[in-house]
Amino acid sequence: MQLCAQQGLSPSQWSNGPNDVYSAHKHSYDKVIYVVSGSITFGLPEEGREILLNAGDRIDLPADTVHKAVVGSQGVTCLEAHL
Repeated sequence: MQLCAQQGLSPSQWSNGPNDVYSAHKHSYDKVIYVVSGSITFGLPEEGREILLNAGDRIDLPADTVHKAVVGSQGVTCLEAHL
């Protein structure tokens, strides 16, 4: 949380169990996600790529970016802020 505060972000925390899946979707706002523990793989279908995030990693998702995700085998806890 301190890292987020230093960057002017006000995050909320969320968690998911092992192998949970988020189908492709998008948001009307910019989003920043930090992985606190576990792992999650984000798919960016319009770019044809996947990004594996582990504890300490960050992803920035601009508004209207189509994305999906699969949680790793140990679950995941993240901090998320909207810009």
